[in-house]
Amino acid sequence: MSALLFATVVFCWGFTWYAIALQLGSVAPEVSILWRFLLAAAVFWAGLAVTGRLRRARARQHLWFAAMGLTLFGLNFLLVYGATLYVASGIVSVVFTLSTVFNAFNQWLFLGRRPSPRVLLGGLLGTAGVGLLFGEAFLHVAVGSEAALGVALVLLGTYVFSLGNLVSLRVTGPGAGPGPEEGAGKGIDLPNAIARGMTWGALFLALFALARGSAFVVEWTPVYLLSLLYLAVPGSVVAFLAYLSLLRRVGADRAAYATVLFPVVALTVSTLFEGYLWTPWSLAGLPLVLLGNLVIFARLPVKSGAVPAKLSSSS
Repeated sequence: MSALLFATVVFCWGFTWYAIALQLGSVAPEVSILWRFLLAAAVFWAGLAVTGRLRRARARQHLWFAAMGLTLFGLNFLLVYGATLYVASGIVSVVFTLSTVFNAFNQWLFLGRRPSPRVLLGGLLGTAGVGLLFGEAFLHVAVGSEAALGVALVLLGTYVFSLGNLVSLRVTGPGAGPGPEEGAGKGIDLPNAIARGMTWGALFLALFALARGSAFVVEWTPVYLLSLLYLAVPGSVVAFLAYLSLLRRVGADRAAYATVLFPVVALTVSTLFEGYLWTPWSLAGLPLVLLGNLVIFARLPVKSGAVPAKLSSSS
């Protein structure tokens, strides 16, 4: 099951970069993000209601749902979209792969979980590999305040995303189900938590758009509407449900490796639809990404009496 969740995240998010590019135009980025999560939240609420899985939440839990919305479905997207105004989207996707390192660091800082050498090594290999995939793009970035601002914005957005990973674990981790334990998410399963988190995220985005004086408009073209539908359903409903499920199964450090692999999918999409040309840099980077995946997830030979690794295709 974990392997299926991982593949779902990589492929769903791998196509979002192209869909986001199709969204850029007459609609302000914060408004497009707002429509994305309003639609995604509506799908979650409708699905929960139809299947009879809608659960009530206590008032104090909404503080954590709000934090989840701000970090996973609001501020991080505003920062990443803002970064694309100053640097190429390919570079943004490369910097975002540092979420593997941020997640390992934050789990150590806030949860006391020391990252294993395999996770750190695999994350660094993957990040270096993606860096090579977009190596020529890096060489063409002019050294100046705008490029520095763009990198700073995506770094901050990536760190906010990493904090959102930990908030999600707090909301849906131990104590998240019915039982005697007191937890932020007691009685709330993952779909109910995501529905509330996305709703809070949409509220934050609406307030931000109001503060900026942005027009709440929609571009009524097939390209905009179809890309919005993709970003809302596969890119948000399916991908976030799969990613946060994976997060609970394997931990934030391993789950975040999906952010290293989905730029490879994005690069393939660019090859097919945007005329991306492979170079010696990119051909050298792809094996490093795959090697990083192998380092983190490959099952090592188990000595007699040892406990086998948790992650497997059947877990």
